[in-house]
Amino acid sequence: MRLLVVGRLSGQLAAAVKMAMAHGAKVNHVERTDQATEQLRRGQGADLLMVDYNLDIAGLIAANELERIFVPVVACGVDNDADKAAAAIRAGAKEFIPLPPEADLIAAVLAAVADDERPMISADPAMKAVTQLADQVARSEASILITGESGVGKEVMARYLHANSKRAERPFISVNCAAIPDNLLESELFGHEKGAFTGAVARRIGKFEEADGGTLLLDEISEMDARLQAKLLRAIQERIIDRVGGTKPVPVNIRIIATSNRDLARAVSEGTFREDLLYRLNVVNLRLPSLRERPGDIAVLADHFVRKYAAANGVPVRAISADARRALAAHRWPGNVRELENAMHRAVLLAVGPEIDVEAIRLPDGQPLSGAIGGLSDTGPAARAAQTADAVSRAYVGQTVAQMEKSLILDTLSHCFGNRTHAANILGISIRTLRNKLNEYADEGTPIMAPQTGVAGAGYGASAA
Repeated sequence: MRLLVVGRLSGQLAAAVKMAMAHGAKVNHVERTDQATEQLRRGQGADLLMVDYNLDIAGLIAANELERIFVPVVACGVDNDADKAAAAIRAGAKEFIPLPPEADLIAAVLAAVADDERPMISADPAMKAVTQLADQVARSEASILITGESGVGKEVMARYLHANSKRAERPFISVNCAAIPDNLLESELFGHEKGAFTGAVARRIGKFEEADGGTLLLDEISEMDARLQAKLLRAIQERIIDRVGGTKPVPVNIRIIATSNRDLARAVSEGTFREDLLYRLNVVNLRLPSLRERPGDIAVLADHFVRKYAAANGVPVRAISADARRALAAHRWPGNVRELENAMHRAVLLAVGPEIDVEAIRLPDGQPLSGAIGGLSDTGPAARAAQTADAVSRAYVGQTVAQMEKSLILDTLSHCFGNRTHAANILGISIRTLRNKLNEYADEGTPIMAPQTGVAGAGYGASAA
C-alpha cells in the first residue's frame, strides 16, 4: 500500500501517518495539492491520497483526472467540522477520517482501499495443478501469459505471481488494455512529454516507468491496437521505451504478465495480433480453468465470500445450508468466480435465519439458481426451462437477424450487469465490436446499461469497460 499524505504534517496528522506505516503502508508527504499531482505525474504512484479537508480536494481530483490519474482520496481534519467533512465527500473524497485518528479506523480504510482480500483459494485438483506451475515460475524473470474465460481470476493469479516473485517488494502496476481508448493507451503505457499533444501540460510518466523494478500487468492484451503492439514488442525485447513526444529512449526494468480471455493463436491467424509479440509474452502459459471445470473450488470460494461480505456489511457470518451447497454445485456459473462472488454477496444480504438457504442465492435478475433443488415433474426446473425455451423461440419468429442480434447483445449485457468485457466473452466477439454495436444502438436512442450499476439510461455511453 502506497500512501500519499497531502497537507501540513501537524502532530495529529503525523500520528495518522505513523499508524498507517505500522499497518505496512509506504508513506510520502507533500503540503500542496499541485505538488501531489506533480508527484503522481512523475510516476511516484500512490494507492491512496490522504488529504487535509481544508485543501481544494475537488481541484486535486480534477487535476488528476485530466492526466488520467485515478487514485482514491480520503479526507482528514483536526477540528472535526461536520460541514467541511460533508463538503469533502461531495468533492469526491471516499471517506473522512477525524483526527486524532483511531487505529482501527486507519486500518479499516487502508484495508478497504488495498482490497487485499483476494487470496489464491483452491481445493480442486485442476486449479491446484495450475497453482503448482505458478509456484515453479514465480521467481523467474520469464514473461507469463495467463489465459481463461472472463471472471476466472486472471488478475488474482497475476498478483499471486508478483507476491511470490523476487520483485515482490517493488510495484505491481495493472493496465486494462480494453478499458482505455486506443488514442490514450500509448500515453498511459509509455508516458508523454510536455506539449506532445493537446492537453499534455506537463511530462507524464507512464505505467512502464511507474512499474520499474516491479511487475507490469497488461490485462486483456488482445484488445491492443496493432500499431501499439509493435511499440510494445520493442519495449519487451530491448527493455527501453520512448515517451510520446520524447527525443531519447528510457531504460526500464520490469517483468511483464499479460492476460487474455480470447484465443490469441486465432487472433494471430486473423491478423489482429502479432505472432512475434505472442511468442514474447507466452514464454509460460497459465490457463486457468473455468469454475465449472473445477467444481471442488465452488464450496471453498463460497465460504470465503460469505466471510468477506459479512464482515464488509457488518452482519453475522451464516453457514451455507446443505441444499444451498447442492444448488451452488449444480449451477454452471457462466460468469465464473466473479459471478459466484456477486451471488454470495447478495446471499449475505438476503439471508434470514441461522443459515444461508437456497432462496437467498439469486441470479442478477432475482431468479433462483438454475441448479436449485427441485423435482423433474411438470412444475420442476426441467419443465420450466423447456417452457421458457419454447416461449423464447416463438418470440423470435418474425424478427429480422439484426433485431435478434440486438436483443441478444442487450440481454447478455444485462445479464453481466453492464460489464462489457464479460458480455463480449460470452457473445464470442471482441470488446471493440461490442462497443461499436452499443454505440450504434445508443445513436438510435436505445438505453444502454451502464457497467456494474445495473441501471439503464440513454445518457450512459457504450465505451466503459
